[in-house]
Amino acid sequence: MNTSSASTFLTVVTPTFNRAHCLPRLFESLAKQTDRGFEWLIVDDGSSDATPEFCAAMMAQTDVKVRVIRKMNGGKHTALNAAMAHVETELVFIVDSDDCLTPNAVSRVRHVWTQHKAANLSGISFLRGTTEHDTLGQRFPVDGEIASYIEMRFNRGVKGDKAEIYRSDLLRKHPFPEFDGERFLAEDAVWVPIGLEYQMVHVNEIVYVGNYLEAGLTLGGKSYMAKCPNGAIESVRVFLSRKVRMKVRVPMAWRYIAYGLFAKRPLARHIASSEAPWFVASQLAGGIALFLYWRRKFRVELTAAHSLRGGEGSPTSA
Repeated sequence: MNTSSASTFLTVVTPTFNRAHCLPRLFESLAKQTDRGFEWLIVDDGSSDATPEFCAAMMAQTDVKVRVIRKMNGGKHTALNAAMAHVETELVFIVDSDDCLTPNAVSRVRHVWTQHKAANLSGISFLRGTTEHDTLGQRFPVDGEIASYIEMRFNRGVKGDKAEIYRSDLLRKHPFPEFDGERFLAEDAVWVPIGLEYQMVHVNEIVYVGNYLEAGLTLGGKSYMAKCPNGAIESVRVFLSRKVRMKVRVPMAWRYIAYGLFAKRPLARHIASSEAPWFVASQLAGGIALFLYWRRKFRVELTAAHSLRGGEGSPTSA
């Protein structure tokens, strides 16, 4: 199947910051797609390396539809927000600069979405792999099951990063929160609110191959979030819903309290502003203990973050 670009239905969005050396591998995987019904939207998040030169050279030699937008450095979540102003397709597939897709990835997205789009789902969740044949994390209990992101990933505890494809209208409706000086935000800040309203189809096929760099966002998430507490608050606030199992809500309440303390928010007001103030208040001791533990554990990183706040030294796009 080599579907015409006239039926473009999918935008592959890649936020990138100083990853010119990674982009050729992803580009090669896109050039090998058996279904060309996609475009590649690269968001250059203020790179200072050869990213602009690579993009210019690539666009001059490929039949893959590519667009590049450039913005001031702000982090992956701000790059994704910027991308949505340029997305024209029904679906969005976020693919990091150090990863790649299997040759049939776009074809499989089209096939599965054609089968399920009438069900008013939020999108599709495929598997990621360390190779095309080796799954990263756990497989879904039932192939093709329709369930919410919250139910599958948290209530049932299916572990490991997955390859999510979302409807573009929902990503516009749920932009990533942005805070001055904070360049990291967990994607759950958006995936969970969407999961409170919609279900998605879960498919046990690897379409995304991850190459997790030591400097990448996949590593060090807790220390990043402690250094970006306002965004971290929004990332855990969404888990306080009664739709989330208690075994998940309790540690998220601890985090909500801890991040509020890192952000220097008045504690009583911070708790009162949560979706479940009485529940959060009942977890106060655990939250304070977690704050003290993280403050000691990440002391060096937190000191550096305060000195770099507003500069390019904070975590940024993949």
